[in-house]
Amino acid sequence: MAGSRPRTGLPPPTQEDSHVARDDLEGVAALAAGLDARLSEADTRLDSDYPGARTGRQPVHSVYVPADRVHAGLAADWGRRALAALDEHAPEPADLAAATGLGEAAVADALPRVRAKLAEDPVEDLRVDLEDGYGDRGDETEDTHVMAAADALVADLAEGQAPAYFGTRMKGMEAAGRHRGVRSLTLFLQTLMEGHGSLPDGLVITLPKITSVEHVEAMVWLSEQLERRLDLPEGRLGFELQIETPQSVMLNDGTAAVARMIRAGAGRVTALHYGTYDYSASVGVPAAYQSLAHPAADHAKAVMQVAAAGTGVWLSDGGSNVMPTGTTDEVRSAWGLHAGLVRRSMERGYYQGWDLHPHQLVTRHLVTCVFYREAFAPAAERLRAYLGQVSGNVVDEPATAQALAAVLVAGLGCGALEETEVAVATGADTATLVSMAHRRVGQ
Repeated sequence: MAGSRPRTGLPPPTQEDSHVARDDLEGVAALAAGLDARLSEADTRLDSDYPGARTGRQPVHSVYVPADRVHAGLAADWGRRALAALDEHAPEPADLAAATGLGEAAVADALPRVRAKLAEDPVEDLRVDLEDGYGDRGDETEDTHVMAAADALVADLAEGQAPAYFGTRMKGMEAAGRHRGVRSLTLFLQTLMEGHGSLPDGLVITLPKITSVEHVEAMVWLSEQLERRLDLPEGRLGFELQIETPQSVMLNDGTAAVARMIRAGAGRVTALHYGTYDYSASVGVPAAYQSLAHPAADHAKAVMQVAAAGTGVWLSDGGSNVMPTGTTDEVRSAWGLHAGLVRRSMERGYYQGWDLHPHQLVTRHLVTCVFYREAFAPAAERLRAYLGQVSGNVVDEPATAQALAAVLVAGLGCGALEETEVAVATGADTATLVSMAHRRVGQ
């Protein structure tokens, strides 16, 4: 009936009731204090376990090179070889667009940036491989290769041509390889420190073949011992976890092993790297169908993604074992496969992957550049509206604004975007975007 009150089942409030309600509000502070006391432990645990996005530029890839093939100037050499392959097998944007399935206009726009990247910063992260890509060469041979690889990195540091990130994939904590792994890691660190005068920034250690939480706990213990032996600050040594076994994804009670491993890392775990082929084989995927796009791989990476969310631990996908070599048709076919996989990973929130051959740098940097340039305009428009610079028809939450800022910061970091164009489009400078991207959601 028009003009009637909604039927609530309660009598309408009186002046006396309102007075009582105001009196009750005076006790709210006590209720809030009670909640603080009840949730104090949970608040502390949240701050410790989920510190938010990690600061610093995440590399777009990790290049794995067997220790005996690492030499001074390797990154620049890989860049030259990638440019030569581009000139030989796809000299025109239309050629590369046809090979990769990317639009010709997008390729033409990105190609000058890709060429500059290959000339100036082709390898963002280099891993001296002492594990599957290297094998068992015996103690004397491995000692020689470890020290030579470390010396090469020292030389590149002195020349200002070392990748932003570099390090080693040691042999893991399994009984068969742990002694050799400890020996090589110690030699590698000692050689770096002796040649460089200190432990360089950007050092990365990768722990493979993890089959128990105890392996991670053992790596924490080893890091502590090496810090004491090498007179390093406490907590200086962090490490990546290579997730390549079923036991590193799920425990036999059904819980997520990788989540427990991050916690067991006591703040030292820096990244999770998916190991495509070991994991696929371990869960019974036939060799012909092993791929980082297989449903079994997607499941493992989804578990990794949830476990790492909010922890500051970076994620990396695996790589393609089909190398872009041979005839032009063979190279273009491999580029098409690699480009599709890189794009697929990025669309699913994995912005880093593995590269195993110089020619893969072409499609790695091309797809990365195209991805961020496609994301640029819509992200900038929404972020500008969120910041109140213009009106927009999409109302974004703080968490979405953080994601929008993060994609622009990542595009700036890899060279796909330029500071001036981002500042003009968003109305915000780089420092503001970085602050937004790394702010913990809810703060």
